[in-house]
Amino acid sequence: MDSLDYTPLRLKKHEERRLLAGHAWVFSNEVDTAATPIRDLAPGQPVLIEDHRGKAIGTGYANPRSLICARLMSRDKAHPFSASLLVHRLKVALSLRERLFPEPFYRLAYAESDGLPGLVVDRYGDVLAAQVTTAGMEVMQDAILEALSKVVHPKAVLWRNDSPVRELEGLDLYVRPALGEVPEHVIVSEHGARFHAPLHSGQKTGWFFDQRDNRAWLARISKGMRVLDLFSYVGAWGVQAALNGAEAVTCVDASGDALDGVAANAQANGVSDRVSGVKGDVFEVLRQLREDQARFDVVITDPPAFIKRRKDVKEGTAAYRRLNQMALQVMAKDGILIACSCSQHMEAGSLEAQIHGAARHVDRNLQILARGGQAPDHPVHPAMPETAYLKAVLCRAMQG
Repeated sequence: MDSLDYTPLRLKKHEERRLLAGHAWVFSNEVDTAATPIRDLAPGQPVLIEDHRGKAIGTGYANPRSLICARLMSRDKAHPFSASLLVHRLKVALSLRERLFPEPFYRLAYAESDGLPGLVVDRYGDVLAAQVTTAGMEVMQDAILEALSKVVHPKAVLWRNDSPVRELEGLDLYVRPALGEVPEHVIVSEHGARFHAPLHSGQKTGWFFDQRDNRAWLARISKGMRVLDLFSYVGAWGVQAALNGAEAVTCVDASGDALDGVAANAQANGVSDRVSGVKGDVFEVLRQLREDQARFDVVITDPPAFIKRRKDVKEGTAAYRRLNQMALQVMAKDGILIACSCSQHMEAGSLEAQIHGAARHVDRNLQILARGGQAPDHPVHPAMPETAYLKAVLCRAMQG
């Protein structure tokens, strides 16, 4: 794999500027198709990316079927896109996580931010869940597995290649073991709590490490409180609220399997008597809670991305407004709202504006107590705003 043949991919005049500023993507309309007939390239083909004069910018891989027709892997002539580079980048990524976290539970590789476009790897001790989202990484799967074995020495690796984004690259969706005997569930340790996370059938790659630091807020706000955890999944927020002294926690999710996970995790952490689950559409459950005049001291809104594409911004923004307004309507006097968005196209200021607007509509005054983003095992690439997606806001909602 180290003796790759790099096909030249020539850019139009001035289209190298974004790459030289640090970005890693090449769009199809930026390529000089006379010099480089894109359609002649194979999905995942190694390329030498050049400016309009033929000067090398770096090496990477191409996919003529995708709007993002090439991704830059390396600017270093001595270390081009190769199997050896995968090993090196994973070692660098691992060194950061080992400095940041006392236990091996984290996102080991975060795509472009770790110089590994198209690859995400989550670590659960000696078990890894890996997700490939591009044709270039798909053809390198054997090399990826070999690199992970060299760097981390896992007992088991699962390919969680079922993300819909793969379809944009012309790739099939599947989940299958890559190495060893992959368990159905893995153990995750976070802030003193122990969780069972569903590896094969769970959301994304099984766990949401990105919210780790924001969930630390619960230690300061949960004691004696009635907590409502919306879109709870397997209870990362709710169970930790109970462990931090919440009087009662209600977890709401549309998935019965997720709520089974909540119950199992509540039992594993000795808080079953204070954690309950409600199955149903969150908006419908909130409507019923409002009619029942239920009140909660802390409400957490951590939904899936309401804005998946730029064209969904208007509709998705309205959904965030509606969700948080309904959450405020079941909040006790002087309550706490934790409002989150994992939509990359939702800017932090816009999320706060929607929360504020929702609060004013129900005659509440907000105080923003803290702002949060993704945990440091999801580092942000400063030249690629696409790598910064998670927003979380800790608010106090006062009446009148």
